[in-house]
Amino acid sequence: MRLIQVRTAADELEDVRSVLEDRDVRYVLTEEQSADGPAMLVQFPLPPEAVDEVFEALHDVGIDRDGYAVVARAEMATPDQSAAAERHDDRISHEELRSRAVGMSPGPVTYYAMTVLSAVVATAGLLLDSPAIVVGSMVIAPQVGSALTASVGTALNDRALVVDGLRDQVLGLGVAVAGAAAFGLLVRHGGVVPGQLRVTTVQQIAQRISPGFLSMVVGVCAGGAGAIGLATALPVSLVGVMIAAALIPAAAAVGVGIAWNIPAVALGAGILLLVNVAAVNLTGFLVLWALGFRPATWSEGWPDRETVRTHAPTLLAVLVLATAFVGATTVTAEQMHVETTVNGAVQDVLEDETYERLRLQSVRTRFGGVSVYRLDREVTVTVSRPDGAQYPRLADRLERAVSRALDGEEVAVEVTFVSRQSSST
Repeated sequence: MRLIQVRTAADELEDVRSVLEDRDVRYVLTEEQSADGPAMLVQFPLPPEAVDEVFEALHDVGIDRDGYAVVARAEMATPDQSAAAERHDDRISHEELRSRAVGMSPGPVTYYAMTVLSAVVATAGLLLDSPAIVVGSMVIAPQVGSALTASVGTALNDRALVVDGLRDQVLGLGVAVAGAAAFGLLVRHGGVVPGQLRVTTVQQIAQRISPGFLSMVVGVCAGGAGAIGLATALPVSLVGVMIAAALIPAAAAVGVGIAWNIPAVALGAGILLLVNVAAVNLTGFLVLWALGFRPATWSEGWPDRETVRTHAPTLLAVLVLATAFVGATTVTAEQMHVETTVNGAVQDVLEDETYERLRLQSVRTRFGGVSVYRLDREVTVTVSRPDGAQYPRLADRLERAVSRALDGEEVAVEVTFVSRQSSST
């Protein structure tokens, strides 16, 4: 429940009472004295989803939008105010949405310190190939506040929120990449991990250097879940972990690519990071818009020229996010096409009776290098074979099949064999 306090002049009191009584809202009147003269303080409880409508009705009868008004939390209210909520969905008010978004962002020192710590923990988890440690880095990451602040600012046409949210995201993720790179250089040249370690073979890293459809889904769902959690008075702490899952490990993987001087790793993870940042922000805005959050002066129906001019910052922010999303998604779509083609070519080769005793375990297609005109790719095929069986020509045959399927594109293919034994009984 929310406890509302609204200051109203004596000549406005009758209109306020009419608005509340029409909605079966019980209220209390208190006389008060201030520098502006005598007035009445009207107090009444409301369910959070009814706050917006009641405030709009009060403004329609002449209550100043910039006048004194307080919305506080109330654990309970008697008599029951549930009747006031029967005509509403469960979303919170515009002002409470703005306040919650602002309140989720910590101070600069805390924000950047926790970002660095989460990036270092994520880098350690990636290098150790430990999903548990990577998840731990998501728990302490503070990115949920900046991401949702930008989405709320875009939906409500609040330029200050948009600037603050996007600035914190850009600087925060830049700090995360720099922190991960510095930590990676430290452990690599400090002898903590072998300098010749092939980081592309580490599963937790390999999963984040070749963005595909499933990777993009994480960012889209994280932005949508964050917006719903923020807008419906639900806890957003777990949603924060989801948003961090889309951003922090990818930023750490970029840092690893820089530390090991492997442009393909940094590029692949960087594309994934860009896709997820754009997806989180764009999806968050679209979900808030679908839930009915609009600027106070937004006209109903199709906006006219004056509305477009007034809300140009919102439209520009949406255009920038959409452009970034489409641009990064184009590379992702190409990677998805390549992965599908490679999977089909590998499957065709292994269906040959020569390889009937092999069992395919995984096919991984990733960026293998960066040239001026194209992205080179590497394919790693993992199969299990009977103990002692030999297939010396399999890699060459797979390379020819994959290259042919990709219209002659050169692709490096590596085959990893896993031996298996079966009992004689």
